[in-house]
Amino acid sequence: MRRVVPKEFPSDPVLHTGSDLGAYIRAARTQSGLTLEYAALAVGIAKQTMQDIETHPETVAFGTVLMVARELGVSLLAIPSERVGPTRRLIEMAQGADAPCS
Repeated sequence: MRRVVPKEFPSDPVLHTGSDLGAYIRAARTQSGLTLEYAALAVGIAKQTMQDIETHPETVAFGTVLMVARELGVSLLAIPSERVGPTRRLIEMAQGADAPCS
């Protein structure tokens, strides 16, 4: 069986492009140890569709991308643009609280 190399989640929680979402989905898949083929089989789509979601999600139906994200444990949060800064700070504070104390 092919070895899956885990990818890090992007550091920016704000999605600016479809590729940003694809990077989150790829990180979730690889950190779960799933190959493209197995992840596609598990969520009921073609392997090529799974690959397209990770590399060019704008070419795949949005509902399919959302379903795959949900199935792989990636949640999306929609907020008004003017709340991005404060929300980002809250996320960074929460991530810092989860960091081990030195």
